[in-house]
Amino acid sequence: MTTPGDHPTRTPGGQRVPFPTVDEIARHCLQDDEPETVHIEVHLTGHLDPARLNTAFDQALRHHPRILMRETPRHWYASRYTWELADTPDIPPVSFPEPTPDALERARTRSLTQVPPLTAAPPVRLESVAHPETGNTVLFLTVHHTALDGPACLRVLATAAELYGGRDNSPPPVPSAAPRRPVLPGLPSSWTRPARVAPGAPEPGNGNGLLVCDLALPRRPKGAPYTVNDQLMVATARTIADWNKEHGMRRARRPLRITMPVDDRPRDETMPIGNGTRLVEVPLTVAELKQPLSALLRLTAARTTALKSLARPPLGYRAVLLTKPWAPVSWRATATRALRTAAAPWTSTTLLSNIGRVPYPLDFGDGGRARALWFSAPARMPRGLTLTTASTAGRLHLALRWSRTLLSHGDGSRLRDLFEHHLHATQEQAP
Repeated sequence: MTTPGDHPTRTPGGQRVPFPTVDEIARHCLQDDEPETVHIEVHLTGHLDPARLNTAFDQALRHHPRILMRETPRHWYASRYTWELADTPDIPPVSFPEPTPDALERARTRSLTQVPPLTAAPPVRLESVAHPETGNTVLFLTVHHTALDGPACLRVLATAAELYGGRDNSPPPVPSAAPRRPVLPGLPSSWTRPARVAPGAPEPGNGNGLLVCDLALPRRPKGAPYTVNDQLMVATARTIADWNKEHGMRRARRPLRITMPVDDRPRDETMPIGNGTRLVEVPLTVAELKQPLSALLRLTAARTTALKSLARPPLGYRAVLLTKPWAPVSWRATATRALRTAAAPWTSTTLLSNIGRVPYPLDFGDGGRARALWFSAPARMPRGLTLTTASTAGRLHLALRWSRTLLSHGDGSRLRDLFEHHLHATQEQAP
């Protein structure tokens, strides 16, 4: 969803932009113990010069001025949160941590626990870390999800790569798909409570844990009526079903509901910067999960295609009503948090965010190209688990992120193994 100021035209500093629906709901529900960050991790094949990277990223921010925003101070009776657009960064957005043997793990931890402030522009932090084994640069982008999403920040990073290396980082043209008339298969009632992810062995401390891994990109049989995204969806559903069985939830009859972000924005320089995805929920019943895999893939393909085609606001019509200025924003925040708590049992089982093939080469010239790229989305309870996938350099990069109150690193490793098994199984199905 776009608002005035989303389009990357030259915008004068000081302009104020009301929070869109997604930003406002996220702002209402912030929690100190579970920071609302998006983590982006890019491994390059070369080494970046600090001074040149600083210059390129600063120029990229100015090229996409909607990212240079900060939350405006307000009175208690204000009816809106507002962003103020700045001309320059309030704080240096790029840093270069010491190249220690555990530098990567420390940077990942910071990306999950140290959220950039909303009150200083931009609400993004970029860390350039030297890989302890190769010396090549690893970039960590930490994004405050109240303000921005991963694809928007990746667009800004692609601009920085082009400015740094002098090479075109434009995405290739996307082939137009043949029009299809979606037919929505029967869905479980939206009033049915979805299954939860069974608790494992919680870890000490607050916040999220993270595991990243590199997998073979799944193949599809020739003529298959489903996409790689559908294969990922089925693998996710069967992974959680197996996990729950292993943890004593064999009698659970509730359907799985998997939240799937959908992003219809262009990937070129006109891409609106902000939170631009809309969320759809893909339900799968216990009976459907027991179908032969080929039938389950076809059912999932039909369901995801139909759900993506439905026109609806990013967070649904109820969120639009909650963000109408019918009362001071502080009062609406209290009401929103109360409703979120009451609706927790109906929160989806998990979130699967498939970025797909990374649309930019992320070519920094003599600084190298991206050889691996991971995203991870917040894993706040009651959902407690998110899976994010992206593919680059012919590989699938999976990030599992979980709430420490639900799972541990060992649990994450088991979930990874289950996911890899079920994803591999989808390659063997006839269309």
